[in-house]
Order: sequence, then C-alpha cells, then structure tokens
Amino acid sequence: MKYKDYIGVFDSGVGGISVLKELIKVLPNENYIFYGDSKNTPYGDRTKQEIINLSMNIVEYLINNGVKAIVIACNTATSAAAKEIREKYPNMTIIGIEPAIKPALEEHPNEDILMMATEATVRLEKFNELKNKLDRQGRIIPVPCSGLADAIEKNMDVTGLLNKYLSPYKNKTTAVVLGCTHYPFIKEEIRNVLDNVDFYDGALGVASNLKRQLEIKNQLNFSNEQGKVVFESSDNSEDRFREFFNKI
Repeated sequence: MKYKDYIGVFDSGVGGISVLKELIKVLPNENYIFYGDSKNTPYGDRTKQEIINLSMNIVEYLINNGVKAIVIACNTATSAAAKEIREKYPNMTIIGIEPAIKPALEEHPNEDILMMATEATVRLEKFNELKNKLDRQGRIIPVPCSGLADAIEKNMDVTGLLNKYLSPYKNKTTAVVLGCTHYPFIKEEIRNVLDNVDFYDGALGVASNLKRQLEIKNQLNFSNEQGKVVFESSDNSEDRFREFFNKI
C-alpha cells in the first residue's frame, strides 16, 4: 500500500489545496496524498448522486492504498457525500468541511453576512440544516456562484462573475463566508467588489478536528521531520497541482 499511514485529502480540483496548506500548518509532520478529481470538476453543477459516486470512488482508492484518515476538502462533496462515506467506512476517520457560519455570526452580530458557495452546496440539505441551526435571525445570505469555482480552476479572470454575484451587496456587509475551498484564492478580487470585508472559511476547523481525531486514535506522527506531500489527479495533471501548491 503506497500511502500507508498517509492522510488522504481530496477535492474536485485545486480548491482543496487551501485546506491542505492549513493541515500542514497544524500537522507538519504528517504525510499527505492530495487527490484532485480534475477530470470531473466542477462538482458544484452535478447531481447529489453523481457527487456521491465520484467521492466514493476516490475514498475507496485512498483507503485501498493505506491512508489512516481522509479529509474531504470540498464543501460540495462534504454536503452531498460525507454521511454516506461515513456509513460505508465507519472505522475510518472522515473529516469534512463546513462553511464557517458560526464565527462569522459571532464576530458580526448586527450585520447581514454573505455566504458564497456553489449551487449544489446551497441547494443540498446539509447546508440548510446548518444554516437553520446557527442562523436563528436569518442573517446569512446565501449567494450561489455558478461557474466561479470552474473559472478559478482554469485560472480565468473572475471579475465579471464576481461583479454579477456580489455587486448588489456592495457596502451592505463587512463579512463573507467562503463556502467553497476554491474561493480563498480570490480574496483580493472579492475585496475589489465589496471593499473592506472579513473572510471566514472552514480550513482551520478541519485541521483542528483532524488533529483531535488522530490524537483520540493514537495515530499522530511524532516524527521530527517535515512530512511528505504527494499529488495525484484523475486526468494526470499532477504538475499543475504541484505548481499551484508552490505558488501559495
């Protein structure tokens, strides 16, 4: 098993690298295999069952290659497939990512807050359950951003899309929840539309949760050496992922 005791991290594309970076900060001695399903990106425009099937295939591959834990570094895949993955693999540590709604509400108690996400994330039951649980006063405004993750994936100019989705909210909020792991890479472009805003994403929460679960299972790597990072993809574009990782 070529990735024995590695941590498996997957996303539909490069977005999950924003989570991987946070994982490495919190757990620098662990070894990571990052799998980008770039052949099937974006997940945000797919049906729930398609997302479940794609995610299950990746999880099965990672488990068969010996990983000790899996991080779903994709909000859409977490919303659509985390429950089914945990049910199928109850003994595997499965960490998903959720929009950082709670800290945004706590730090901006008297404001409406934007929650940018893919259409699938906004549509799926898991997000709406989380919103209903935390957002008693209805201050979270979901902003489905169709095509934005794909544009980031392809390194395209996102100015037009951001103006389309965000310009109606200019000067109406100072907080934005980034509900897709691709979006942290375009913070400056978002600020250009909305001006001075605070950003919230779930990467640190994922890293902290993973560390806690590995501690409980006595699976932490106590080596003093920096861990390895390996990239794989569904369309043999590992070099692109590696280059993106090295840029940020």
